[in-house]
Amino acid sequence: MSLLRSIQRTVTSQSRFTLKSQFQRSSLPLIVSRMASSRAPKLNDPSLFKTDVAYVNGEWVKAASGKTFKVYDPATGELIGSSPEFTGKDTENAISAAAAAFPSFRTKTGRERSKLLRKWYDLMMENAEDLAKLITWENGKPLTDAKGEVNYAASFFEWFSEEAPRVYGDSIPATVPGNRVVTIKQPVGVCGLITPWNFPAAMVTRKLGPALAAGCTVVVKTPGETPFTSLALAELAHRAGIPKGVVNFVTTLENTPEVGETLTTHPTVRKVSFTGSTNVGKLLMKQASQTLKVLSMELGGNAPFIVFDDADVDAAVAGAIASKFRSSGQTCVCANRIYVQRGIYDEFAKKFAEKVKVFKVGNGFDEGITHGPLIHDRAISKVVAHIKDAKEKGGRVVVGGQALPDLGSNFYQPTVITGMTKDMAIASEETFGPVAGLFPFASEQEVVDLANSAEVGLAGYFFSRDLERITRVAEALEVGMVGVNTGLISDTAAPFGGVKQSGFGREGSKYGIEEYLNIKTITWGGINKPLQS
Repeated sequence: MSLLRSIQRTVTSQSRFTLKSQFQRSSLPLIVSRMASSRAPKLNDPSLFKTDVAYVNGEWVKAASGKTFKVYDPATGELIGSSPEFTGKDTENAISAAAAAFPSFRTKTGRERSKLLRKWYDLMMENAEDLAKLITWENGKPLTDAKGEVNYAASFFEWFSEEAPRVYGDSIPATVPGNRVVTIKQPVGVCGLITPWNFPAAMVTRKLGPALAAGCTVVVKTPGETPFTSLALAELAHRAGIPKGVVNFVTTLENTPEVGETLTTHPTVRKVSFTGSTNVGKLLMKQASQTLKVLSMELGGNAPFIVFDDADVDAAVAGAIASKFRSSGQTCVCANRIYVQRGIYDEFAKKFAEKVKVFKVGNGFDEGITHGPLIHDRAISKVVAHIKDAKEKGGRVVVGGQALPDLGSNFYQPTVITGMTKDMAIASEETFGPVAGLFPFASEQEVVDLANSAEVGLAGYFFSRDLERITRVAEALEVGMVGVNTGLISDTAAPFGGVKQSGFGREGSKYGIEEYLNIKTITWGGINKPLQS
């Protein structure tokens, strides 16, 4: 069954959702007791909602074939609109537009590029309400979360508008008498940016901001599940006066592999930045090797969240809730394995479960909703499989554990499972859904070994009040980012990225712009003559 039909599919049989347990009556999360709302959001500026067109060379264009794909509301299953089904050839046209714009854009001063990014930022903030509505409509996350994402997304334009004028080279003392050595930094060139659906605005701006600040031109491959937020950003770029061809947005769903291969193999594209799964990242790396492109890869995670027995339990519970259930668990830095030291395991589990019980699940546009739907039925299937696996191997579902077909086919109860063991699927696979498995552990060495057993290493978290332990564990965890006594680590000023099979490269922070720059060394000689009289 195609992805489109999968998204449309409603549950015709509830048999797979009849998991029973002795905890079911008392531990269900609070939910909205009606079908998810079917209303479309009313935008203050309807022209931000772009259907049947993509943005290439400063113009709104259709696919050459005329084909489109449909996008559905994950909360209701209803049609939102359609976008052009671009092919590799259509994408080549976008690459050509970016290549034509690059010679002039690269020569703009950092201050000129800064002003363009700042204008784009200002327009995002002026239209923040509409952008948030588009995110909730096509992604499903609660409107409050969507508003937070818009602010976070816009901050990357603000940050890199301030970085653009501050790209510095070096003067290096030469070892050869009479020689002088300096370095300058120059933009990489045309960049292909491939973004995911879970943060339809922020994952785009986190790549676009540094690319434009450095002087690169770009082709953005928008996510097929959530293209309309990206296209609204393209409209704001047009209004901000970004020169034609500097930013190009291509849309596709069925032809995603073809478009991805075009971006990774086309000789004009000098860099590819990708956020997505590890398996797809490996495929793109293989394709990009043909032309030895510069790559940035932000790939899958399986974040450990460790609570030591000297931690502030209430603070740890709050941190775990924020880390695990943000966007219904659909983020790459979500806590996926929650390890709790045996001395406080029962206390933590009880308090954690009580917090989860009061969640409100429903349409993201409805008042008071804390958690929306998952993105599609494949996400539901993985959640169901992970819970089933845990139960079969001795795990105990203390909260949730059921789908919510009365709300819609993509809704699932936030779930807490105790008695987790390392042989369960959640221990080694990223769930990307609202399932929290609580693993007991005895010692510091044991839990660090468990945490580091994953093939990936994006983020990790732990709670402790022992300064020496904090230092030891933070340095020992094999991840790119560590949260100590906090469950939220995303910050424009902080470098974002992983190690091992979570990829390489850093986004955001002062390091983000470096991913889009080449260092050129200039050496000149014959400068050893004395002053002329």
